[in-house]
Amino acid sequence: MLFVALGTPLSSQAAGDYVDHPKLKSFINDLEKNHQFDRASLEQLFSDVKRKDSILKAMTRTAESKPWKDYRPIFVTSKRAKLGLGFWHKNQAALQKAQQTYGVPAEIIVAILGVETRYGKNRGSYRVIDSLATLGFDYPKRSKFFSSELKQFLLLCREQGFDPKEIKGSYAGAMGYPQFISSSYRHYAVDFDNDGVIDLLNNPTDAIGSIANYFKVHGWKKGAPIVSTATIVSTATISKSGSPSVTKNTPKNAVSAHQATLFNTGLKPSMSIGNLKAEGIHSTADYAKDQMASAMALKGAKGSEYWLGLTNFYVITRYNHSKLYAMAVYQLSQDIKSLMIKDS
Repeated sequence: MLFVALGTPLSSQAAGDYVDHPKLKSFINDLEKNHQFDRASLEQLFSDVKRKDSILKAMTRTAESKPWKDYRPIFVTSKRAKLGLGFWHKNQAALQKAQQTYGVPAEIIVAILGVETRYGKNRGSYRVIDSLATLGFDYPKRSKFFSSELKQFLLLCREQGFDPKEIKGSYAGAMGYPQFISSSYRHYAVDFDNDGVIDLLNNPTDAIGSIANYFKVHGWKKGAPIVSTATIVSTATISKSGSPSVTKNTPKNAVSAHQATLFNTGLKPSMSIGNLKAEGIHSTADYAKDQMASAMALKGAKGSEYWLGLTNFYVITRYNHSKLYAMAVYQLSQDIKSLMIKDS
């Protein structure tokens, strides 16, 4: 049995929104031919799948499209940090085990859960199959990606014994405490409490271990720094010997046109600390000259903020491909860590 027992034939059922969609037939053909799904079961399943216009609208107004001054207050709050402290206390054993096993700090894991679902409180209200079908079949901009995730979701349901009509998640099809998409669930989720079930939907222990495993697989470096603030030095003050008169950047001392081209060039660290310094972009932390970094300029509440993201910062962006997301996770993690230290 693939999902649920077969009911009446598709032709006699009330048709869902995708029964006659031109992409559905080829999608089912692929699953039947290459993954040994039963065609009748798939047709029955999709007879109940609904297109959600609210999902298509949500894709045009994601939080990551906001400037940092508006994005930060959504996630980095004292209330969310206090909730994180409570979650840490409640799940201290699992967090300590994850930190020891994978090398990912407990505060980073807690912050991910805080940003994603407020520690499991907001796991999503859309049926995942509706979300992924809507985006896979009716969102041309990313149709290929979401069609693939729809396939991964059905494979996941078969492997884990889930009823695909019952699983709920975000408007983009992310699930559970850590909001893993289907492919990530299949490839990186772990049974961290060794109970024989990989449950990210309702089990915070499995979620904790799975986040840490995801980070380790994507290159997290144990004990390495994440990000630092940067100061700007006018290149006009840099002598031939390379010794500048250091002045912090202020609105009156803006970056030069050339320096501006070095910011926000990509998420992956692409310039060494030494080369950035030669261009007048200085880390406020003492890093080796060959340490790679990405220079970021964010529109903060008090003006421009300049940051240097290192390898571990880049790893956070593998969870969500946004520097704003990674910065929110980092800053929330530091607030939670400070509360934990005070509470110790």
